[in-house]
Amino acid sequence: MNTNNTAEKKCLECNEILKGRSDKKFCSVYCKSAYHYKKNQEKDDNLFMTIDKILKQNRRILKTFNKAGKATVRKETLIAEGFNPKYFTHYWKANNNNLYLFCYEYGFMEKTENGKLKYILVTWQAYMD
Repeated sequence: MNTNNTAEKKCLECNEILKGRSDKKFCSVYCKSAYHYKKNQEKDDNLFMTIDKILKQNRRILKTFNKAGKATVRKETLIAEGFNPKYFTHYWKANNNNLYLFCYEYGFMEKTENGKLKYILVTWQAYMD
């Protein structure tokens, strides 16, 4: 007995009419994946995603200012670009006790020169292992 009162179910992603099981929500694996991807993008960033974004931004900034493998840049310059020195992936302590903080393969060490706060930028080297 078909009463024709039931609306045809449509794919949650593309609105195509669904065929098959009565509890089906998507017309294809592609639509299911696309729907959930968009749904996850809409969610507020969780702690992991926030930290990951900061680390990637820090790495990009360090890479931009350290083209030659070693450079000196005013701290205020990096901060103005969005650099956040509180976030780093690891550290390396040199023989002279200088502590370099790294965002992946790009490192920095804070130093005061002529009364100005600066960062010494370095790139990870094999001898640092």
